[in-house]
Amino acid sequence: MSVNLRHAVLGALILLVACGQGAPTSTFGNATKDEVASAPAPAMSVARGMESRELAADQAVSGESPLPDVPHDPATTGPMLIRTGQASVEIDSLEPAITAVRRLAQQFGGYISNSQTQLGAEQIRTATLELKVPSERFDALVNGLSPLGRVEFVNVSAQDVGEEFTDVTARVANARRLEQRLIELLATRTGKLSDVLEIERELARVREEIERMEGRLRYLKAHASMSTLSITVHEKAPLVGEVGSGGVIGEAFRQAWRNFVNFIAGAIASSGVFVPLGALLLGALWLLRRLWKGRRGL
Repeated sequence: MSVNLRHAVLGALILLVACGQGAPTSTFGNATKDEVASAPAPAMSVARGMESRELAADQAVSGESPLPDVPHDPATTGPMLIRTGQASVEIDSLEPAITAVRRLAQQFGGYISNSQTQLGAEQIRTATLELKVPSERFDALVNGLSPLGRVEFVNVSAQDVGEEFTDVTARVANARRLEQRLIELLATRTGKLSDVLEIERELARVREEIERMEGRLRYLKAHASMSTLSITVHEKAPLVGEVGSGGVIGEAFRQAWRNFVNFIAGAIASSGVFVPLGALLLGALWLLRRLWKGRRGL
């Protein structure tokens, strides 16, 4: 039924209750307050729920495919996987490699969702780009990394969400049946104003729960249909030395000088022990020599 008609029925019920003509019972036909209270929680406002149903009808007319009402069957549709991967590629020059990665994403019908570049003066120039491509072309994308440069590693992980999708879809179907029952009770039964408002609140909770579950279904479908590959490209590490350094040989000379300075510093530090010991030894020798000469003179 339309929103205006439903509101008209509700307005009539409220008017009857206000005039004292409503049925003084809290039971609506075969549905009692206990049956209403047993409905699964939660969902949105009544008006917004009706708008969502009208939107679903508009999508059917316009050719848009709404969320499926039947469970996901892996036997007929295959597993429902969310695949993510990481790859590292060594390249000769950073800027052409970034352009090549962007071109690669377009080639396989995807796009760059995130990118990060490291261009420090004393760092290896590196860029990380996150590609999202249709899942059926993910393997082709991984195989297409070789032209970029030397592929160092590729790690791919997959999460099967088919069981969750089936479970949530069944729960949505049950919640929709309860929603329809509550709408029928609200439109065809009369009762106390408090009972009418209680059904309104229950209906709002059911619709909020439906929206939450349908959001989860949309998330699973979106992430299963698009796979993610994070590609890190970096230039080769310098063989002689980085810019601003004296090269490997220069570094060896600097290390030798540091070793020499450390040796002198160690010698100076140890002199604090050797000098007193040397003075005592010389004093002892001088005293022994004087005694020896004194005996010979006698």
